[in-house]
Amino acid sequence: MGNQLISPIYWTFLTHENWNMHIAATTEGLCYVGSQNRPLDELADWSAARKPGSMLILEDAKLQPYADELIEYLQGLRKSFTMPFDFSGTPFQLAVWNALCTIPYGQTKSYSDIAEQIQKPAAVRAVGAAIGANPVLITVPCHRVIGKNGALTGYRGGIDMKTKLLQLEQNGVLLDGVLQHA
Repeated sequence: MGNQLISPIYWTFLTHENWNMHIAATTEGLCYVGSQNRPLDELADWSAARKPGSMLILEDAKLQPYADELIEYLQGLRKSFTMPFDFSGTPFQLAVWNALCTIPYGQTKSYSDIAEQIQKPAAVRAVGAAIGANPVLITVPCHRVIGKNGALTGYRGGIDMKTKLLQLEQNGVLLDGVLQHA
C-alpha cells in the first residue's frame, strides 16, 4: 500500500431557519450533503465506507462557499449550483446522477423515466439504488424523482425533507417551516 496520501474531508454544520445538515468537501469540491437533522455519525459512517482513512476536519470557513449556495437555494433564490463536486461512483451511478442533474428545477421524473434516459429501461430498481447512494443531496437533485404514480418514494434524507424540497421548488420559499408563495 505504501504511504498513499489520503485527502482530508472538511465539514461544517449548515443551519438555516429549520434546515440543519452536515456538509463536507475535499480540496476538489463538495463531496457530501447530509440528511436533515441527522447526527455527525451519518457523515462519519459515509466517510468510513466511501473514503476510508480520510480524516474529518471541522472547517467552517472552507465550507462557506458551499453553504452560501445551499442557503440561497433554501431561500428560493438559486435554482442551480455552480460549486465544484468531488464524488465518485460506478459508471452506472454516475450516469444516474448525471441524469438527475438534467431534471429542471420545480419538475419531477419517475424512476422509469431515469432508467429510459440512461438507456437501461429494465434497470428501474438499480436506478433506485443508485439514487439512494447519491452522496450530495439537494445539489444532485434526487428529491425530484418520484414514483410512476406520483407517490413520494424513499429518500435518504427522509420523506419529510423530500416533501419540503419539492414544495420549495414548486411554490416558493419556506419561512420558519411555513410555505410562503413567492
